[in-house]
Amino acid sequence: YTKSFSVDPLAALPMTTVPAASYSATAPVTSEGIVAAFGTSLATSLQSATTVPLPTTLGGTFIKVKDSTIAPPRDAPLFFVSAGQVNYQIPVGTANGAATVTLTASDGTISSGTIQVASVSPTLFSANSSGNGVAAASLLRITAGGAQTFEPIAQFDAVQNKNVPLAVSLGPTTDQLFLILFGSGVRGRSSLAATSATIGGLSSEVLFASAQGGFVGLDQINLRVPRTVTKDTDLNVTFTADTLQSNTVTVRFKQ
Repeated sequence: YTKSFSVDPLAALPMTTVPAASYSATAPVTSEGIVAAFGTSLATSLQSATTVPLPTTLGGTFIKVKDSTIAPPRDAPLFFVSAGQVNYQIPVGTANGAATVTLTASDGTISSGTIQVASVSPTLFSANSSGNGVAAASLLRITAGGAQTFEPIAQFDAVQNKNVPLAVSLGPTTDQLFLILFGSGVRGRSSLAATSATIGGLSSEVLFASAQGGFVGLDQINLRVPRTVTKDTDLNVTFTADTLQSNTVTVRFKQ
């Protein structure tokens, strides 16, 4: 005996889901992508996941995603829950097209919204978790002798209470510099050849663009830094996959 049911849309509170890196209200989301849901009464407590695999119930809150196929709703892994925001992963296997997201809090409050799922929707994380400004990234330097060092590109400013750009030295011309960006919605790209990037308006070679491997839903993009970039000013960084462009973040260099 199986009973089918659906949530009455008039009884559910509204909820909006956007990519967690860019917060773009117009960008689609992707299967396995990291997203953020916004609404009210989404959870009765503030909790963060502490285990991997991620839990599908956190603080009594759980999310189900029903995609455009006849497949049953899938449980969404949860990163974080609070009354106004829940960060979660679009379940693996979610089909492209329109999908319905239904959230149930521990007190029985139901929230619902729709999302558009695509194969790729590149987004870049920023150091201030705002979708813009200095990138959440690091710089890899390889010297002529083969020595490799990782350098920060941002530092926390206590006066401004936020991360600000930390200018990275270009160093001698024999140094090779690589910008390591982090984002989501990238791993579904059709091929590496279908990606491109710019740093300060200059074309930057994309060496890697896929799953980061160590963190759920996180993607990594490795770019070669052109030696001719403008110095001592914030430079816009963009990434494109399958003709879709990411949000813009910034980086700064010095001589």
